Amino acid sequence: MRIEILTTFPQMIEAVVGESILGRARAKGIIEIEAVNLRDFAEDRHRTIDDEPYGGGPGMVMKCEPVFKAVETLTGRAGAGRPRVILMTPQGRRLNQKIVEELARENHLILICGRYEGVDERIREHLVDDEISIGDYVLSGGELPALVVTDAVSRLIPGVLGAEESLVSESFSSGLLEYPQYTRPADFRGYKVPEVLLSGNHAEIEKWRRRESLRRTLQRRPDLLETAQLTEEDRRILSEL
Repeated sequence: MRIEILTTFPQMIEAVVGESILGRARAKGIIEIEAVNLRDFAEDRHRTIDDEPYGGGPGMVMKCEPVFKAVETLTGRAGAGRPRVILMTPQGRRLNQKIVEELARENHLILICGRYEGVDERIREHLVDDEISIGDYVLSGGELPALVVTDAVSRLIPGVLGAEESLVSESFSSGLLEYPQYTRPADFRGYKVPEVLLSGNHAEIEKWRRRESLRRTLQRRPDLLETAQLTEEDRRILSEL
């Protein structure tokens, strides 16, 4: 997997992808992540990447020329197989685990970070393959959303986490929220860990975890139950809850 993030603030990207799980995965060569400075593709000596909108209005709009040139340059370097080009924008598809899994099946992603009042519409119409949003709110730019996508997708690449079995029980992986987790001490200020988790009975522990996963989803995100993969036993438990 290769992810290239097209941005006017590459330092923001490097500050995150160089650390923790992503940093270790990069160092091992499991995944390639590069922050590409959009200003390197500007066509004037001032490295201008935005201009005033036609028709007037507040703010500035990202220009076509540097964005097209950057994507075409990166695509040309890729060799066989065109990268999937994604614009980070609040107008895009709202990110969820299903979309993350879809993106993780790609070999090469180019994420374009919007800025200012947005991008020239011709970028949407003639350059990008997809548009993704991380929620119904507006940020100062697409860098944080691009990092969210990068982190979520990278976790699904074999070898990045080093413990792929943990992915199975994570929130949203099965369509439900994850069950509660505990660690030592077993008694903290009188707040005790559920006895079943100390029992060593793995079958009972799995039953407890499934029930608590269902309970938590019902309480916090009941909308997820409409599309979750539920067994007859799950439905019986939900009926009791």
